[in-house]
Amino acid sequence: MLLKRFYDTRLAQASYLVGCQATGEALLIDPNRDVEQYLAAATAEGMRITQVTETHIHADFLSGARELAARARARLLLSDEGGPDWRYAFAGEAGATLLKDGQSFAIGNIKVEALHTPGHTPEHLSYRITDGAATDRPMGIFTGDCVFVGDVGRPDLLERAAGHAGTMEASARTLYRTLQALKKLPDYLQLWPAHGAGSACGKALGAVPQTTLGYERFANWALTAETEDAFVRLVLADQPEPPAYFAEMKRMNRDGPPPIGERRRPERLGAGRLRDVLAAGAAVADIRRTADFAKGFVPGTTNIPRTTLPTRAGMLVPYDRPLYLLVDDSAGDEGGAGPLDEAVRHLGMIGLAVQGWFGADALAAWTNGGGALATMPQVSPAEIAPQLAAGAVRVVDVRGRSEWDAGHLPGALHIPLAELPRRLAELPKDGRLVLQCESGSRSAVAASVLHAAGFRNLANLAGGFNTWKKAGLPVEKESGE
Repeated sequence: MLLKRFYDTRLAQASYLVGCQATGEALLIDPNRDVEQYLAAATAEGMRITQVTETHIHADFLSGARELAARARARLLLSDEGGPDWRYAFAGEAGATLLKDGQSFAIGNIKVEALHTPGHTPEHLSYRITDGAATDRPMGIFTGDCVFVGDVGRPDLLERAAGHAGTMEASARTLYRTLQALKKLPDYLQLWPAHGAGSACGKALGAVPQTTLGYERFANWALTAETEDAFVRLVLADQPEPPAYFAEMKRMNRDGPPPIGERRRPERLGAGRLRDVLAAGAAVADIRRTADFAKGFVPGTTNIPRTTLPTRAGMLVPYDRPLYLLVDDSAGDEGGAGPLDEAVRHLGMIGLAVQGWFGADALAAWTNGGGALATMPQVSPAEIAPQLAAGAVRVVDVRGRSEWDAGHLPGALHIPLAELPRRLAELPKDGRLVLQCESGSRSAVAASVLHAAGFRNLANLAGGFNTWKKAGLPVEKESGE
């Protein structure tokens, strides 16, 4: 048996190629939108992808299962669990084979058995693998977003991201029962999860690529919870704010991701056209470093450094407006093709299509056309502490809930970055706003979001909460400690 793991670091997402070396047949589990990598890898291994599946309707990236199955002329297998609201709408059109709990299929000498493992989502399947060439006992399970290394899939997304009110607790209890069933399986089973550290599909995922059920039985907090009520309380506490794009991904992956088609590099637009693009209401993401952006940027653009794509773009870029990029092309080949191609690929992973791009010469063209570049002041804790005490400045903390609960600046307003675009009306436009996060990077992005929305008296707290604490300045907690 051949097992190859693919890992996208920006999405913290894993896909798996499982191949039978005797027959050359292979299965691809949880492919993302970059299907070329799987086709190339299979060819390099002397395999042909004959089956494609996924563990569930994903929320954090656009699925490549349909596209890959079509490209490879492979059979597409999808979950038939979860009830009518969670069935794949495109399954019939795509000629997919639907799977229920306990059904199995073969990849050469390899047996693949579908296990219904709901809780994270109602339709979720895990896949138990048996290498029939070696033994009749299973080797391991591809657990998708059910069990991670050190964590489990969050059960709150149906309510908090997909808008299904009142489902969090019921999903948490379903997940508990799923885990109890898994705990009855042999300890030696390897577990191969669909996500690693940094994913928003859980709250404390480990960075180790795989684990065993026996190890997770005593090391994973979720599998050691003593009662169902205790598990429900723990699993729903301190979950990170789901990015806004999760709901869009759920819809697109359920209804059928559009075909990618021929891959073409977006057109580089003339530097002087930036003004027209902004006037037409398009979204323009400036993907330069935050430090460079702060020194001079075109009003109306939003800073989303390419090192933070695609998740922050999913939080902040609207899906109903054309998207353009402003790229630092001072280094790289063929007009910044390296950073551009990387950004286009990562944005495509979450279904954002780049319509065109501008180089750094757009900044000069803006000023030459009579416009002024804006700047984003960076302030220190020593500068704003007396202003904050006097009520002369309002601090907006864009960290997550668990970070906020652990301690925050006195009098700060808490709006997580993932929620900022839809909560702009809560912010006063008169008076100075200082954006703050843990280190100063998320708040720099948040400051650009506010500037693009028309806020002007802004600053970013350099070094964020970390520098505030190091300076020995006051910190509050919700408990009053």
